[in-house]
Amino acid sequence: MRPAVRVTGLDVRAGIARPASRALPEETAVAMVYGGSTQAVLMATPRDLEVFGLGFSLTEQIVERLDEIESLEVVPQAQGIEVRMWLAGDRAEALAARRRYMTGPVGCGLCGLDSLGAALRPVPRVTAELRLASRDVEAAIAALATFQPLHDETHAVHAAGLYRAGEGIVAAFEDVGRHNALDKLVGALARDGVDARQGAIVLTSRVSVDMVQKAAVAGAPVLIGVSSATAAAVRLAEEAGLTLVALARGDGFAVLSHPGRVGRERRDVA
Repeated sequence: MRPAVRVTGLDVRAGIARPASRALPEETAVAMVYGGSTQAVLMATPRDLEVFGLGFSLTEQIVERLDEIESLEVVPQAQGIEVRMWLAGDRAEALAARRRYMTGPVGCGLCGLDSLGAALRPVPRVTAELRLASRDVEAAIAALATFQPLHDETHAVHAAGLYRAGEGIVAAFEDVGRHNALDKLVGALARDGVDARQGAIVLTSRVSVDMVQKAAVAGAPVLIGVSSATAAAVRLAEEAGLTLVALARGDGFAVLSHPGRVGRERRDVA
């Protein structure tokens, strides 16, 4: 499936309707299947599904390392796409013990959890001592905009990227779901051996609890969003030792947790 399609309709301006075509992002049901059993079904952009499966497995803490995924296959079906994965024995047993189904729309990253406690599961504490200058935050947002071809075409998708001071955006992915874009990024970084602890994750979306959870699992010390954050996300970021930067736009930004990593001067990673 193509990530975008063109549809025809009417374009109405000043009360005048004219025939027009418009590019829209495609979305399809993507099932994460482990050992033959569906763990989650998410609506996603049908692109980069291998790294989507890898990243979802990591950020949902189904595996701790990619070598615990013994095989991965992307299989188109009549009503969607299956990402079929087989886990190492101990991981397969652990997953069976905590089985949950998470069918839901892209707007909710926690749909279908089987308990209230699972929604606020513990996350690893972030320990990397990255330091960014204020200009790095501004540069990260500006640079991510150049890695969004699908957004430029459709104006309807999110992006997540990893920014490194002095290098810019080293990887970025787009999806109709903000959680999916971040999972794709995390999966690609792990596959390619890129250490998220050496940079900042940058998002085109608001920062909610689940985005903080995924960033903390990846080990990124700084999470930057162009929109605001929820109060719960700030509390979790504070607890996890993660620096949360929100409302990062051309005129400034807000540092809402662990502000010591962002300052006027940049220092090397400890």
